[in-house]
Amino acid sequence: MHGHDDIRIGTLLPAHERTPEVVAQLLPLGFESFQLSFGRSLSGRDLPDLARRLREVLSAHNSAGAEPAPQISCLGVYGNPLVSPETVVDWERLIDAAADFDCDLVSGFAGRIPGRPVPESFPRFADVFRPLAARAADRGVKLAFENCDKRGDWLSGDWNIAHAPKAWEGMFEAVPSPVLGLQWEPCHQIVSFVDPLPQLRQWAHRIWHIHGKDASVLWDVIREHGIRGGVPYVYHRTPGFGDTDWTAVISTLRMAGWQGSIDIEGFHDPVYRDRLETTGQVAALSYLKRCRGGDYVPNIY
Repeated sequence: MHGHDDIRIGTLLPAHERTPEVVAQLLPLGFESFQLSFGRSLSGRDLPDLARRLREVLSAHNSAGAEPAPQISCLGVYGNPLVSPETVVDWERLIDAAADFDCDLVSGFAGRIPGRPVPESFPRFADVFRPLAARAADRGVKLAFENCDKRGDWLSGDWNIAHAPKAWEGMFEAVPSPVLGLQWEPCHQIVSFVDPLPQLRQWAHRIWHIHGKDASVLWDVIREHGIRGGVPYVYHRTPGFGDTDWTAVISTLRMAGWQGSIDIEGFHDPVYRDRLETTGQVAALSYLKRCRGGDYVPNIY
């Protein structure tokens, strides 16, 4: 067994016709896992064909003895399932298709009743996710809710209630299924001025997947303009370029016995984007591997 099989470092990829080709180009760079994101909708994608082509790419790479053998960590769709029947069908399709990708995790937004306080979405959340949780449990699949606020707050929003611990408690009480958990990242907490480490210590047991995304808060701008003054005061960043202590994050995860993937969520950084996108992601990969402890050396003691 490879010494870093417990926590893999990978990347999040848009799912499209060229995804297997992109994976083939990324594998030699050292990425160990891949989340596939279908955006807001599957849009009629041929999931069996995509799964087959990805299995071929991964199998060819893994036959060379790569350790840990790269894998598909998660399938995600990010519509609003509380108001969109089409998004519910997308969740069902991904749950049913997960095994074809050799994957046991599906993620997305918990959804929200638009314009209403978070607790008013709990009954509809229960109606939608009780059957989805049962469907997932029957197939050995877990469901993870991303902690993105989508510019919403406790009183109002359009997309997602799963952005704060008080909401998580209400969701898991409404649907008390062991397959439901979180897709967590420190970025969304830092944007809300939350210290991610105490939250991580409390919730690691319910986190199924982590997005490798960070944030930088411009405290001097906040002191001068506040957060409603029309001046940008925070940026989403690629890991290694933001405020998060990822060594502490990974140490906290390991002390909790956590296992899973940290997949870098690119395409947000204000600097490492466009022609520097892959440069930034590879830098983040190297950085996160150092935070994980560097190259694994078998214990000699």
